[in-house]
Amino acid sequence: MNFFALIPAVLTVAFSAAALPAAAQQKLLPAQSSIAFEIKQMGVPVQGHFKQFDARISFDAAKLAASKVNFTVDMASATLGAPEIDSELPKPTWFNTPKFPQAQFTSSAFKALGGGKFEVAGKLAIKGQSRDVTVPLAMSQNGATTTATGVLPIKRLAFRIGEGDWADTSMVADDVQVRFKLALSGIPKLP
Repeated sequence: MNFFALIPAVLTVAFSAAALPAAAQQKLLPAQSSIAFEIKQMGVPVQGHFKQFDARISFDAAKLAASKVNFTVDMASATLGAPEIDSELPKPTWFNTPKFPQAQFTSSAFKALGGGKFEVAGKLAIKGQSRDVTVPLAMSQNGATTTATGVLPIKRLAFRIGEGDWADTSMVADDVQVRFKLALSGIPKLP
């Protein structure tokens, strides 16, 4: 193989990588992140979490108009910590994961509130239902890691979670609190 014939290809790759914006290098660090939820069943708080999720991020606090996030959650990864209950979650009454394997949040606008706090407007799609939501979050940085935390309240019935007999809110409350802690790398310095 002629080494000199490879030079144009190597230079193209090198210059393309150098030209990538910093946002292209932003990543979610799943091992340091979590998404949990809390519901009330007959008035008793019940907590669960999702084991698998991912995000495509392009965030710069100095360029909020150009910032974007697309977040996906593998709904079949939901667990309440009890196998008999977890086996019910993928069924059509609850998440219907064969038909709707992922929940997705796609941002439309970021708003700075000061002090490392932001609001992210966008669409949340779960189980074929899409709703406008505003996600409050607080961001902090420690070295190369940026952490975004927040709580998003949702109404489960707006997303058809818990149909039929389970639509009775005296059994399972309509209110769900989704708590998240997202560890990110490659985020520019916050103001």
